[in-house]
Amino acid sequence: MRIVIRIGGSVVANPINTQLLANYADVINTIKMQGHGIVVVVGGGALARQFIGLAKELELDTNAQDEVAISCSRLFAQLFLKKLGKYGDTKVSVTLEETVKSLSEDKIVVMGGLKPGITTDTVATLVADVVGADMLLKGSDQMGVYNKDPRKHTDAIKLDHLSFEELSGVFEQNHHQAGIHQIIDPEAVKLLKEKQIKTIIVSGFEPKNMLSAVQGKNVGTLIS
Repeated sequence: MRIVIRIGGSVVANPINTQLLANYADVINTIKMQGHGIVVVVGGGALARQFIGLAKELELDTNAQDEVAISCSRLFAQLFLKKLGKYGDTKVSVTLEETVKSLSEDKIVVMGGLKPGITTDTVATLVADVVGADMLLKGSDQMGVYNKDPRKHTDAIKLDHLSFEELSGVFEQNHHQAGIHQIIDPEAVKLLKEKQIKTIIVSGFEPKNMLSAVQGKNVGTLIS
């Protein structure tokens, strides 16, 4: 299978958790050794939001805010790529074309942000489409997708399965902004619906959830 793995910055970089990054490297190398093609997309977390805040203080526009956030995500991507060792690509991929080429050379591809105006969620969705991924896995700071925000509502219920049509109804924000934080950003939601990409949202604090999802076990929330 071809698998795109999206590791949320809110999981590994809020604050920076080197042990969790190391655990992810072990799990992803294991998935690779099982014969799967893998692209990993890493977010910038609190560091990216800090730099977005600095850009705002300097009265820079949204594009500039996005650009510094992208740089932060690529730093984390570089750190993670080095930890993967021999299975990883030689450098962080910064274009879709580079990603396709490296994947065809049987390397684990690692990316951060791609361009202003889209989050790393959207990057992961674009990559999943262009490489023909069998699934998109996202490790988030929640156990899956809920019927409403569990951080605000104690009676929120985790959903085991969502159709693409139901997806946009469970999220509050419906347009991009620098530093947006919800389980799947609005542009990615639109793309998932349009491209019908099988997606599984799991708790990112347990990297083995990724392995369980690849093995077909019932974990997190399935979107199909």
